[in-house]
Amino acid sequence: MTDLFSAHADELALANAPLATRMRPRTLDEVVGQPGLLVPGAAFRHIVESGRPVSMLLWGPPGTGKTTLARLVASYADSAFATLSATSAGVKEVREILAAARERLSTDERRTVLFLDEIHRFAKNQQDALLPGVEDGTIILIGATTENPFFEINSPLMSRMTLFRLEPLNPADLRRLIDVALGDENRGIGALGLAMTDAVADEIATRTGGDARQALNSLEVAATLATAAGRTTILEEDVSEALQRRLVRYDKTGDNHYDVISAFIKSVRGSDPDASLYWLFLMLEAGEDPEFIARRLIILASEDIGLADSEALGVAVAASQALAYVGLPEAAHHLAHATIYLATAPKSNSVARAMGAAQRLVREGATPMVPPHLRSTGYGGAAQLGHGEGYVYPHDQPGNLTDQQYFPDGVEPEVLYRPGDNGEEMSIASRLDKIDEVLRRRGRS
Repeated sequence: MTDLFSAHADELALANAPLATRMRPRTLDEVVGQPGLLVPGAAFRHIVESGRPVSMLLWGPPGTGKTTLARLVASYADSAFATLSATSAGVKEVREILAAARERLSTDERRTVLFLDEIHRFAKNQQDALLPGVEDGTIILIGATTENPFFEINSPLMSRMTLFRLEPLNPADLRRLIDVALGDENRGIGALGLAMTDAVADEIATRTGGDARQALNSLEVAATLATAAGRTTILEEDVSEALQRRLVRYDKTGDNHYDVISAFIKSVRGSDPDASLYWLFLMLEAGEDPEFIARRLIILASEDIGLADSEALGVAVAASQALAYVGLPEAAHHLAHATIYLATAPKSNSVARAMGAAQRLVREGATPMVPPHLRSTGYGGAAQLGHGEGYVYPHDQPGNLTDQQYFPDGVEPEVLYRPGDNGEEMSIASRLDKIDEVLRRRGRS
């Protein structure tokens, strides 16, 4: 009797659940997307269909099927399915799950799949509490994370789990989900008798960032709006209201933070102003710290442009100062100004190369001794020590150049700076030809 009431309660709960929950795939064949995991012969599919699962990490963006796949792992293995969320569970809850799993294994000879959502939020001691159950096979642990597990998961736990990477769903995959949900009268919204044009369906598929949950939730809200208005067609205005503003898939404190700023810098370095602006405003729309962006632009101005366009550093610094002065949203103009300028400026990494060469020479060379003629003479008694003796003042020489020793004693003069062949450095290279001739420096070009 208890089982009958329990089953009835489950049916009622499912009937009143959000559309995304009702439409959750029941078999691997119903799952859309993730071909790397689900094509015939793929390791993940083979493991699931074998019914002998292993502990694993499912790493991917929200709405890509991590929870669904974990449930299917348990279903195909005929195992109990237990869930914990790392945002609310602690060591106590982990130990209770492990104890129940041991009891189930000893009495029913049935294993337990433990799905731990947001496993990256578990502290080290909480992750350590899972180890005994994973090692002795009491549980099959499936951890879900949106963050790079190599940064967030303890090495001992990582070494006992198989990593599978999930990708955002493409618009075609989301269209399949939308079409099925629109027509399914049992689990979907087919009983409402609503229609929707391809253009409106595509709007949902393209504006939900590869997130199946958000796509289905948006469809459900749009359907509710259309029904409330007494219409049998879901219109673009319903979808716009449901979506309101597309969620930006960007966690400014997580792994994606570094990936997006990397894409931004590499786009500017690659002289693509359009891609650079895209990444800039992806960060700004997601709430990234604008001072962080400004600092990266200042670094790039010398690291990737340098002397090819010395104005670039001034533009980047000015944008940072403008940000401090006026703040957002107005300072977005200044960040965009600097981004476009730096992206379209001639590029040179000669400053970075010269830095590396100078650091190598300093670190590998002998302890430097400043030659007497280069030593300070700005204090009484310096002349008696011979400081400055023999120094030739360049401004008194033709072309403001003179052949004298500038490297320290014991360090062989070496070419450290080699100008690039872009922008202002072509003029610098010409000037250096004259300098090298006077200093008798060889090997620059």
